Amino acid sequence: MLALPALCVAACAHAQDSNWSFQGFGSIGAVHSTEKQADYAANVLYPGMAGYSREWSPEVDSRLGAQLSVDLGKRWSVVLQVVSEHNLENSWKPALEWANVKYQVSPELSVRLGRIALPVFLAGDYRKAGFALPWVRPPVELYGALPISSSDGVDASYQWQGGGIKHTTQVFYGSTRHQLGAGNRSRVHGLSGVAHATTAGALMLRGGVTTASLTIDAGQELFDGLRQFGPVGQQLARRYEIRDKRVLVLNAGLSYDPGDWFVMAEAARFNYNSGLGDFYGAYASGGIRLGAWTPYLLAARSRALMPTQVAGLPLAGLPPDAAATAAALNGYLNTFLSAIPQQASVAVGVRWDVSAGMALKLQYDRLHTRNGSSGTFLHVQPGFRSGRHVGVTSVLLDFVF
Repeated sequence: MLALPALCVAACAHAQDSNWSFQGFGSIGAVHSTEKQADYAANVLYPGMAGYSREWSPEVDSRLGAQLSVDLGKRWSVVLQVVSEHNLENSWKPALEWANVKYQVSPELSVRLGRIALPVFLAGDYRKAGFALPWVRPPVELYGALPISSSDGVDASYQWQGGGIKHTTQVFYGSTRHQLGAGNRSRVHGLSGVAHATTAGALMLRGGVTTASLTIDAGQELFDGLRQFGPVGQQLARRYEIRDKRVLVLNAGLSYDPGDWFVMAEAARFNYNSGLGDFYGAYASGGIRLGAWTPYLLAARSRALMPTQVAGLPLAGLPPDAAATAAALNGYLNTFLSAIPQQASVAVGVRWDVSAGMALKLQYDRLHTRNGSSGTFLHVQPGFRSGRHVGVTSVLLDFVF
């Protein structure tokens, strides 16, 4: 792994070689949640601890990143990006976010090989660089549903123009894996798709299709237990376990930003073909720029497209001990399914651009989990009750250098 100090050393070469450039970005913030029976989090792979674990949590949004770009000449270039943020191992150890080599085949066509940003969502290329975002964080109902942001593989981008409209089509293929703590891992293979962006003046339209094969070790004891109860249990295990399941993500979004104001909206369907669910996420946002100040509004929602409570194993006719075990397994299964995010939120915030490379943001979210779901909350405790309104207050300082 390339550590942050190594990038700092490499940056010194920039003074003697104009083909090198070094940039950095970061966010320092704190989040407070009124829900004391669970933690508010923006991403399951980089969880926050606001609510149950801490009164105020810096882990939700704080991060530090550094990027080194090298122009090798003769159409070749290299990009390295390292990001430090709170992970599932309760560590801030820097991780390699991007590491790829690019070949410019022609003015229109380029190919990259290595660790590459996933071209999904409007902010897919800069979702971790908070300074580039109008809000404190991307809407969790959408961006949190696809927690991975890069993959190891190859992509190709083709650009063309016509009638004052710019088009970019990107195809990609790769894989990725993550440690989930407690000895569990996630493995994504055959991560492939196509994304297309159209830009006409201040208007951008973007959409795409992404598919992959996903395996996650978590929950295996539940599924092994279900298999002990004959064909019905085996069918339930096959349906809900997360092992070599084909994932499909369909997304579309638009942004209109003439400078003095902006509007953005995105929607996506996420079908994980497992206990992770089949659901959609969407948001709409708008803001107005008044000098250095940008007040904004944001509304978002996620909703399941499948039952999140099931009958599970039939208990009739089972011996008392077996019936008790089956009932417990049914309860664990429904608890597992309750994590499929179903919630609505409305946020109001303001961004103050303190200087050319620094912005201070204040945001208040009003969340409402629905239909027995724990929404996007983590570390859910027995006292958690779905359906309650939760207030989340965030303050964040974003900067670039």
